[in-house]
Formats: sequence, C-alpha cells, structure tokens
Amino acid sequence: MTADEAIAFVEKHGVVLASGKGPVPRLAEAIADGPIKGSWWAHPKSHQIFRVFQALGESGDILVCRLVGGKITFVHRRLWPALVRVSDRFPARQLAQTCQEHTAAGHHVNRDTAFPQWVPPGVLRQAQQLGEQEALQALGAWAVDAHPVAPPDGFSRAAPGRL
Repeated sequence: MTADEAIAFVEKHGVVLASGKGPVPRLAEAIADGPIKGSWWAHPKSHQIFRVFQALGESGDILVCRLVGGKITFVHRRLWPALVRVSDRFPARQLAQTCQEHTAAGHHVNRDTAFPQWVPPGVLRQAQQLGEQEALQALGAWAVDAHPVAPPDGFSRAAPGRL
C-alpha cells in the first residue's frame, strides 16, 4: 500500500486506528494484507507500515490523534467538522493533534497541539452547521457509544462556535 492508497483508505473509512484493537479498521493490517500477531514492528512489512504512517502524519488531510480508545487514530479531513461538533464527548487529550518530530540526536518525539488550536477556521464554521445526531452518524457507530465527558471542576466546555 502506498501513502496515497492509505489516505484513500482513511478517507473511505473516515476514522482508522493505526494498529491498536478497537471498533474501527486498523491501517497496519490493511498495509500488511491481513492480521498482525504481536507488534507490527516485528512484521515483515514493518518498514512499509512505518513509511505510510509517517506520510499520513505529514498529510494535510489526516488528523493524527488518540481519538479511539486513546490509541493512535487517523481521522480524514471530511470528518473534522463532525468531530468538532461532538468534541464534548471526548477527553481533550484524545482530540489533541499528535505529530512526530525527529530530534537532532535522532530520536522520535511526539508533540501534541491541543484541541482546538489545530482546527482550521473553516472547519469550525462547518461544525456550527451540523446537528449532534448528524455529526455522530457521520463519525459512525463507535462514536455513538462514546459517552460525554464532564469538564474538570471550574471549567466549562465551549460550544463548537466559540472554540
């Protein structure tokens, strides 16, 4: 699978896990053409999986976050308005954009951009036009099962138009 094919896969499914088990498809298994036993790092296609994951992280059409079960998740841009609309159903840490950077020492470091700082203004406007049920339906059955999260004491959650 090429990076373009992976982006098309994420676009088709909307929300995809990198490799963790959960209620949405797993990209690593799509790249490997089947189930992966154990870590994908030990799979014969691990280098290809890594390259595709890196390419997705660099794509302007893919949000990398920890949305589904706190695991690395790819969300296609077409669903960003729906995600913003129902953001109150998820802990803020799951909505943070995760980017992997390479340090001068050669290490990989994850850097997070808090929600809603990563959200483009046009997406905020689109989110305002969606109803909650419409947004949940767009995200899929897994999102309907997500339970709203109460904000920490002393904080209120802003409405999507006020982010």
